[in-house]
Parts: sequence; C-alpha cells; structure tokens
Amino acid sequence: MNRWTDETGGSRGPAYEQAFRELAASGTDVHGEAAFVDRLLRPGFTGAPVLDAGCGTGRVARELARRGYEVVGVDSDSSMLEVARAEAPGLRWLPDDLATLDLAERFEVVLMAGNVMVFLAPGTEAEVVRRAAAHLRPGGRLVSGWRTDRMSLAEYDALTLLAGLEPVARYATWDGAAWHDDADWCVAVDRRPGAEAG
Repeated sequence: MNRWTDETGGSRGPAYEQAFRELAASGTDVHGEAAFVDRLLRPGFTGAPVLDAGCGTGRVARELARRGYEVVGVDSDSSMLEVARAEAPGLRWLPDDLATLDLAERFEVVLMAGNVMVFLAPGTEAEVVRRAAAHLRPGGRLVSGWRTDRMSLAEYDALTLLAGLEPVARYATWDGAAWHDDADWCVAVDRRPGAEAG
C-alpha cells in the first residue's frame, strides 16, 4: 500500500477537488504547476504530450489541456480518477501504479506534482523515477515537486542519478523562486539525455 492510501483511505477524491475549488473561488491561483510546465515548454514544444503521473483529480492535467497540451493522467486512487473523469471526460485517465507503469508512449514532460514522491509506497521511489524516465522522449524532462521535510533534495538527486537523468534546475516554488537549502518545497527539473530540449 502506498503512503497516500495509508494516510487518506483512498476515498478523498471529492473532498480534494472541493478544497481546490474553494481556493480558486477565494482568488488563489491554483494553476502554478501547469503554468510552470507551460513556461518550460514554450515556445518550442507548445502542444507537446505531457504525462501527469499521480494526477489526482486532474486539476493540473485539465489546465494543461486547456493550454493546448496533449495530456494523459495516471493515478492509483480510484476516487481521484472518478472526479477527473467526471470533470474532463474527453481526457485520458488511466488507473495504474507508477512503480510498474509501462505505456507504449513517450512524453516531452512527465510531471509528478503535489507531493507524489513522498506518497509512494516505501521502497518504490527509485523504480518510480526509473519508470518516469523511461516514458520521456530523448531530451524530455521530468518535473517533480515535493515537501522537503519528507524527502531531501539529496535523496531525490540520488534517485534521478540512478535513473540516468541529468539535472537541469532546482527551484523553491512553482513560481520559479531560487532554490535555497532551507526551502520547505522543491521543484526539480531533470532531463533525459538525447536530443536538445527547447
């Protein structure tokens, strides 16, 4: 069982979606992750395929699709995917375990937002990063964001190194604030070697 299911019971989909709706209604920008990916890919890869790995209720995937990207969402929590399908039935939502994910597709970005890394089943972190890397096109980028009190940057860097990825950048927020050692959040961008990314 992964940490997410252990901590939530695997039934938080509707409540999770409602919480973000309330944030948006209050004026909070809830699209920081999508905006980050959009900035990363424009202008050379506008409309490129993006895998939202650990997509939850699809908040980020829906916004990326609205911005013109070809998005696939994957999650192991059926309550989250039920909401995602109801909110955007025209997008692809796949139930799957990130540690065994094997799609016959490659993506310009694999996105693991929303603390995906710290909610994995203990001991599967290296395999999840390896599987994510395997779904990247040459030059494609893995983008991951997580709370640093649950996983250090050094721990994450070791995982991406094992997966054969090259570090591109580290930030302290989805807005692109500069990384600093006491940051409570990390957004990491790593690249699969190969063709030049735009």
